[in-house]
Amino acid sequence: MKMKNKARLICQVSAAAALVLAGNAMADEAFSSGSKWMTGDWGGERTKLIEQGIDIKMDYVGEVGANLHGGFNDDKTARYADQFGLGAALDLEKLLGWDNTQAKIQLTNRNGENISNDRIGDPRAGTLSSSQEVFGRGHMVRLTQLWIQHQFFDNKLDVKAGYFGEGEDFNTFPCEFQNLAFCGSQVGNWATNIWYNWPVSQAAIRVKYNINDELYAQIGAYNQNTSQLEHGNGFKLSGSGTNGTVLPVELVWSPKVNNLPGEYRVGYYKSTSDANDVREDDNGQDAATTGNPLRVHDSKHGYWFVAQQQLTNHNGDASRGLNIAANATFHDKDTNFIDNYQSLMFVYKGPFDARPKDDVGIGFARIHVNDDVKKNAELTNAANGVSDFDNPLFSPIRETEYNYEINYGFHVTNWLTVRPNLQYITHPGGVDEVDNALVAGLKIQSVF
Repeated sequence: MKMKNKARLICQVSAAAALVLAGNAMADEAFSSGSKWMTGDWGGERTKLIEQGIDIKMDYVGEVGANLHGGFNDDKTARYADQFGLGAALDLEKLLGWDNTQAKIQLTNRNGENISNDRIGDPRAGTLSSSQEVFGRGHMVRLTQLWIQHQFFDNKLDVKAGYFGEGEDFNTFPCEFQNLAFCGSQVGNWATNIWYNWPVSQAAIRVKYNINDELYAQIGAYNQNTSQLEHGNGFKLSGSGTNGTVLPVELVWSPKVNNLPGEYRVGYYKSTSDANDVREDDNGQDAATTGNPLRVHDSKHGYWFVAQQQLTNHNGDASRGLNIAANATFHDKDTNFIDNYQSLMFVYKGPFDARPKDDVGIGFARIHVNDDVKKNAELTNAANGVSDFDNPLFSPIRETEYNYEINYGFHVTNWLTVRPNLQYITHPGGVDEVDNALVAGLKIQSVF
């Protein structure tokens, strides 16, 4: 009797386990809302690869921008830009027995057009930010990541080397908006021709030291090579064309405030490459007046501050609640087109019980053009004898651009987020004569 009971119990447990496994298998099928990937678990093969140390990465970002009102050209249209990504994260301890060692390779391909270039901004000046952050760096395939990383001394020291961009480790910031002023590492957006963000990579090394569980310091060295930006150089690994080295340092603190996570970053960068003055010639005079070449400086620099803090939870659920974030960057006034930038963002994750994985966000950003750039344009116009803004020879006077965005992220499935948004741009390009613009956007993020 006891044997029969045991046999019956085993059968019941086996049947329950089979049902659970069947449910999991269903959840991991292609296009299943519960799967992490649109293509599913490939019959379990994808999970097996991860267990062996190979995590395949496939993703897509698409962004629509439509000018609803205002801007330089109010002829209404819509533009679409996108990016495909393909890569693999490798656990070399599992694959090769190399303790505490990881590697990654990532390819990206961007395509499309940007509404900001000729509809929102005056083509003579452009805009300072972009209503479609995924646009840029050429319609081509690029090698975005090719690196190896190792931890020493019980994970106190972390060293990463290979090909990657500064914004991957320094001044990092998530991309939960569509406007560039709220998305990703901001230093790279304003440090002119110095700091290359995703998808451009450079030969680089980054060394991080974990001071304690909440605090670490890091320093890096990145090959500064403008030829990396050229079309056709997406896979360039040689050092030909090197201009100098970008040296960032950063201190990162990740405390818990009221048991809610936060992250605070302060950093500094220096470029060893020669950089032109934005206004003066070698004699300290206005180059626009004298006609002499601009003064050349032997370096340029800047610094940044980033703060991210979750302020509340939602009825005790820490995965939901209000988050605040702020960014500020400050740049060399002698050599940099933008001398300072600030932004403030609020994101509420899980605003509705019926939609616990959705989020709603609002952001405000200010981008200020170096006063010497403004003065240089005034002198250039005077030297050319033009004062009419509509004259093709007129150099627009640029001062401050403000960007605003409100969005709602629909977590459609675990592998698809759709984020409609509205953006308002005040003084596009920092040009007062250009009408303020209203842009409707739609951002699609998917993991294959």
